[in-house]
Amino acid sequence: MSQKLKITLVRSMIGRPEKHRKVLRGMGLTKMNKTVELEDTPSIRGMVAKVVHLVKVEENANEA
Repeated sequence: MSQKLKITLVRSMIGRPEKHRKVLRGMGLTKMNKTVELEDTPSIRGMVAKVVHLVKVEENANEA
């Protein structure tokens, strides 16, 4: 089965550059403490790398 990443927005996007805001919105993170589960792909990993200082990432195997 494919891996999933659990990504939570832990710091506010107020005062952040527009590029960071667009990355967060692209991942579906719009409010503080919101959590989304996304596929573990190179593109998602790249998005996380851009905003790693604003999010908390947990890796977990997708169990059937």
